Amino acid sequence: MNEIITRVAAAAGLDDAVATKAVGFILNFLKKEGPADSVGQMVAAFPNGEELIAQAQASAGMFTMPGVMGLGTQLMGAGLSMPQMQAVGKEMFAVAAEQAGPEAVGKIVSAIPGLGQFV
Repeated sequence: MNEIITRVAAAAGLDDAVATKAVGFILNFLKKEGPADSVGQMVAAFPNGEELIAQAQASAGMFTMPGVMGLGTQLMGAGLSMPQMQAVGKEMFAVAAEQAGPEAVGKIVSAIPGLGQFV
């Protein structure tokens, strides 16, 4: 497993498999809801980011709620608590800020209502 997933897993107290699923769900959500250029930079910051998105899409099912609430439902379904969701989000956005720059992260957070509580 890659170093970033291990870092996210450690920050949230998750095993790598659950962290991988959570990262995929979040990247998939951001790709649907966020500004394409900034999200593209963030996805590129994660090794196999597009593969993680494809896995998330395959496991999400047909009936997912839109918005941050839908993402929260997916993450709870993967076994994450609210504090773990926040830890995963904070660590993912910290990695994205390091790799893609804080401007890209800022654009994403400001474009998606409710996302700031997870960053």
